[in-house]
Amino acid sequence: MAKILILNTGGTIGMTKTEDGYRPDGAWFRDTVGRMDSLKAAGMPAWDFMETVPLLDSSRMSVKEWNKIAGIIAERYDDYAGFVILHGTDTMAYTASALSFMLCGLSKPVILTGSQIPLCEIRSDGRDNLITSMIIAGEGKIREVCIYFGGILLRGNRATKYSADGMQAFVSPNYPPLATAGISIQYHESAFLQRRAEKFVCRRMSDVPIGVLKVFPGIPFRAFEPLLTETLRGLVLETFGSGNIPDDGGVLLPMLEKAKKHGTVVTVCSQCPQATVNVTAYEAGNALAKGGAVSGRDMTTEAAVTKLYYLFSVYDDAEIVKFNMERDVRGELTPRDDL
Repeated sequence: MAKILILNTGGTIGMTKTEDGYRPDGAWFRDTVGRMDSLKAAGMPAWDFMETVPLLDSSRMSVKEWNKIAGIIAERYDDYAGFVILHGTDTMAYTASALSFMLCGLSKPVILTGSQIPLCEIRSDGRDNLITSMIIAGEGKIREVCIYFGGILLRGNRATKYSADGMQAFVSPNYPPLATAGISIQYHESAFLQRRAEKFVCRRMSDVPIGVLKVFPGIPFRAFEPLLTETLRGLVLETFGSGNIPDDGGVLLPMLEKAKKHGTVVTVCSQCPQATVNVTAYEAGNALAKGGAVSGRDMTTEAAVTKLYYLFSVYDDAEIVKFNMERDVRGELTPRDDL
């Protein structure tokens, strides 16, 4: 196996206990990883280790940190056969989705992992997550951004955090696992991303204003109209089922027309983890279609949010962004013809 890079960005795996709770401890973690004989055993790839500064609880991740991580991968892309990103679980799916869009033409594994229990604790799941992620990154069979956690390898932009307590913290509701790790690692190659003939390039994201609004029974749409300012570039609307909304009393359509006038792209996703949005399927969702909202199809909210960031970083025209939100860019949604 060729050499890989382990990049620690923070998160539970590298935390130690303090009077105020668990906190990232770079010095302790560097020393611990350096002394782990299992990481130097036969069958493990050679590796280098580095960390971002400062190390963060993943709840504090933002576009700035996504760009930093992507930049590190781009700067060292030719030096390593794969990359393992250590990250907190709370926003891991957002970071994985963001990286999948920014790292265009990727031909190497980028595996995000972490743990539910810190490595400093005796029952930590971090050891297996780290070792298996390193093996997957070193073998180089996967050529996309993934999350490995609890014995399952998932496409990064198809994953969402499911459990704050269980060792299998992530699920991929609308796409099968890429690999499962038992006694051996079983790759499911039919699910791999089909690589396009693109040269690798890192396209950093602009920190444009993006919002998320979750629909609930009796939602007073007019109360949220102030959100639709001229500066808001994208809005992810989490609806019921396949794209249904409550009776809006005729309020929503003018709001959507206002958003369209401002160049705000409204993307409809479902609150159901396993679902495909079709805003024309029911009368209750037709106002969205009439107002120019686009279907997020079977994308996760994490993928829809980061895709909006990415597309608005590449295109100035909102209509081009709308077109590409319904188009498969990095395997984040199922094309209409494949359903």
